[in-house]
Amino acid sequence: MSHFRTVGARLSLALLLVVAAVLAFVYLIVTPSLESRLVDSRKAQSADVAERVVKQLPNYDQARWDELAQRYASPSNTRVTIFEVFSRNPLTLRSVADSASGGIGITDDPIALRAAEKLRPAQGTVERGEKYAEAADPAAPRNVVLVSNSIEDSLASVELVKHRLAISALVALLAALLLGYIGARLFARRIRRLEQAAERIAGGKFDEPIVDSSPDELGQLARAFDRMRERLAGLEWARREFIANASHELRTPLFSLGGHLELLVDEDLDEATKQEFLGRMREQVDRLTKLAGELLDLSRLDAGRLRVDREPVDLAQIVATLLEEFEARAQGTGHDLARNGMTGGATGLGDQQRVLQVGRALVENAIRHTPAGTRVLISASRNGDQVVLVVEDDGPGIAPAATPHVFERFYRGDTGGRASGSGLGLAIARELAEAMHGEIGLSSEPGRTVFTFSLPAQSATSSSRFD
Repeated sequence: MSHFRTVGARLSLALLLVVAAVLAFVYLIVTPSLESRLVDSRKAQSADVAERVVKQLPNYDQARWDELAQRYASPSNTRVTIFEVFSRNPLTLRSVADSASGGIGITDDPIALRAAEKLRPAQGTVERGEKYAEAADPAAPRNVVLVSNSIEDSLASVELVKHRLAISALVALLAALLLGYIGARLFARRIRRLEQAAERIAGGKFDEPIVDSSPDELGQLARAFDRMRERLAGLEWARREFIANASHELRTPLFSLGGHLELLVDEDLDEATKQEFLGRMREQVDRLTKLAGELLDLSRLDAGRLRVDREPVDLAQIVATLLEEFEARAQGTGHDLARNGMTGGATGLGDQQRVLQVGRALVENAIRHTPAGTRVLISASRNGDQVVLVVEDDGPGIAPAATPHVFERFYRGDTGGRASGSGLGLAIARELAEAMHGEIGLSSEPGRTVFTFSLPAQSATSSSRFD
């Protein structure tokens, strides 16, 4: 019974049952219906001949009734018998004319007796060595015309059809079973390939593609599986990269803190050196704090649980805040941080703190990745139904090969051979921008790099706050 649990076996069995049902329908319903129609046709033919004989009977003397019977029997290939009612009690008929001269006379025919008894036409089938379709028609005052039409040849033809149909049914069933089995095997093999592919994917193996070029539903499912495999492979690669890079980013400041702590405990250090070590340790703690915040933001973004408000945000105020926050750092790195000219009415819809976070990521990126002496300009303006925050610099620019990867997680460029941050700032900035229905754009060439952060502009009918 376990063999019938497979899809192939069920399909094969289903095809077999369908073919068997169709053949049974033909054999049990269509063929008997054909037989019935043939018999009814012969009865109708006999009734027509009987009616015509009855109409002609008054025109012939009884001595010529044999001639009359023969006249109508020959063209229709029937037997015409004319009876006389010999007695009514009991009802007895006597043949007075018969087209079958020299043949065995017909006596006690039930169809003729019924017509004589009820004095109206009667039809039916009788068997006298072979089967006949008969019709009897009473003729006043004491005669009955009986027309017998042999149906043996028709029934033989129907039996031949039945016999050939039975043979054809057996051949069709065997062919259906064979073709169904082959087709089901092929179909089941394709399903097993998909099952094996699903098992590989479930086991974390994404290297083997799923190939099925068929245009049917199973082929479409296979292609959907392959697209899923590619996406899962990308996610798995991103997960491993994330873990590796996050571990590296966490390990570096932790090792630095551990080393400075050992020096503070084990070495006899002067006060200036201790303060220097403490300053470096504070920097590493700040670095860990920032990294922890970035990782938390990423986890919330991935889980779809990061709450982002949409409220009026004045980008001019954002620009002022960024200038104030990064002024000291820009001076320390030798950058010229300034406000660019801006137009009024640069108020968009977004989350105040998240907009500021995106602005910080863009300004920090400009300062970190450009050499001393680079000018960094921040501006805000309105452009149609959007407001735009622009951070541009006149540094060396971003290499064309690196441009597509700038917003990827943990992607870090090199500036003068030194590490350049965690590689999460711009990735988080882009996802935050999208969460606020905005976007970040980038254009870069030698001597000019521009990051743009656009948000929907506030209109007169905009609601002040919603999730």
